[in-house]
Amino acid sequence: MTSDVVVVGGGPTGLMLAYELALAGVRPIVLEQHSEPRTEPKANGLVGRIVQLLDYRGLLDRFAEGSRHVGPAPSFYFGAVPLNLSALEHNPLHLLVIPQPRLEGLLAEDAVALGAEIRRGQRVVALSQDDQGVTLEIQGPGGGGVLRAAYVVGCDGAHSTVRKQAGIGFPGSTGSLVTRIGHVSLPASLLVPETGEVQVPGAGRLRLGWTYTERGKIGLMSFKPGVHVVTAAENDRLPVDSGAPMTLGELRSSVRRILGTDLPMSDPSWLSRTVASSRLADRYRAGRVMVAGDAAHLFPAGGSALNTGMLDAVNLGWKLAAQVNGTAPAGLLETYHDERHAVGEQVLAHTRAQSVLMAVGEESAVLRDLFEEVLSLPQALQHIAGRLHGEDVRYGGQALGGEVHPLLGRWAPDLALRTTQGPTRLAELLRAGRPVLLDLAGDTALQDIVTEGWKDRVDVVAALSGQPAPPADALLIRPDGHVAWAMSARQAPPDPRQDLRSALTTWFGAASRAL
Repeated sequence: MTSDVVVVGGGPTGLMLAYELALAGVRPIVLEQHSEPRTEPKANGLVGRIVQLLDYRGLLDRFAEGSRHVGPAPSFYFGAVPLNLSALEHNPLHLLVIPQPRLEGLLAEDAVALGAEIRRGQRVVALSQDDQGVTLEIQGPGGGGVLRAAYVVGCDGAHSTVRKQAGIGFPGSTGSLVTRIGHVSLPASLLVPETGEVQVPGAGRLRLGWTYTERGKIGLMSFKPGVHVVTAAENDRLPVDSGAPMTLGELRSSVRRILGTDLPMSDPSWLSRTVASSRLADRYRAGRVMVAGDAAHLFPAGGSALNTGMLDAVNLGWKLAAQVNGTAPAGLLETYHDERHAVGEQVLAHTRAQSVLMAVGEESAVLRDLFEEVLSLPQALQHIAGRLHGEDVRYGGQALGGEVHPLLGRWAPDLALRTTQGPTRLAELLRAGRPVLLDLAGDTALQDIVTEGWKDRVDVVAALSGQPAPPADALLIRPDGHVAWAMSARQAPPDPRQDLRSALTTWFGAASRAL
């Protein structure tokens, strides 16, 4: 067996998975078909829960160095409807502005530092599996070869070879909307410094954000001085060769059709063409093969792809590591599909709704006006911001006994804590990627359960909460930041100790010795 785990694809999802596996003691091999790290600014940042997860891993400070923004987003879009998030008392939607090449570079550095191996210029052309492992046929600069692994995870994008070779279906639809994007320079004479608008001869002032015409829509954004992201989207009736490289001339022509005039553009640093797709893999696991990121789902709108894909990786990483290390309870790996496929369905639903709001036409224009009115209401704005962030994600949520605690299955809030070693935060307890029993009530009996049977797999922290009414007296937190078990005196199960033992066994395997 050459490797315990091979990750196919060295984008953000594959590299995040490699980091999580290496953090748990597994040494994965990452196969990336590009021979050099990519420099194309495909994405400009992370939005949603993944920003907080990076904080929980201790990575956020370094990733945020030089960033124009990190933390709650003051504004965002739901489809083409602007959201004034600064009006919220509690703004859940987190944003980290970071170019994708920098994100991939930092993730690669951290994964390699923990023992992961990245092999570039390696393309998987075929895959087969049996009861003992997976065989990969690979093409590289030196010719072909074969690699054997216990498990393989396809993080190789929308056209995933791994997904196809594993026989995993990818149902959904491809729309008619063609979107062309360019990172370009615009003449300084057209820029309005006070507002950030662009004065286009024959079209007037175009604001940052979306401008609609009866023929399509133009998007303008600027993430760094001197570079604008110009997006032209239209229901293209012209034949589109998806295999042909995108050109600046093609972007100019699309802008001209939509605006009815030219927008002077030059010096493209990146050009791309996409066709809106809505797809979700029918399963995330087929035997010893799994898929994550764009190989598992495609969303038609909304900036959710990186957040969802990297969180796929975090959910899978600790479970697959436990499987490789021989500590996984029966059925743990199956929960990857159960939990993340359901999230994929949720994200697909709200991005489809966003794509309707972004569509060209009178009906969508009226709908946008209505949504803009509705989303000026604090309660509606709070709900949508939470949905975009991922606050509604709840894994399982079924109590093992007694009443369901409100935190069960949800993200563990970043509590301020006081321990015998000094002040800390809940986020700092998860730096090592290990499960944690956090005792906030001084219940040594609960602590003893872990130390007597699970101390090799679960950390125990006794602390006092920095708030008068903490949300629980004790929390068992999974490595991915979600609550596996919670107890409060007012919501205690009939037998809290047995309830904790059951949760520990369910998620982290049998006790190391009889209790």
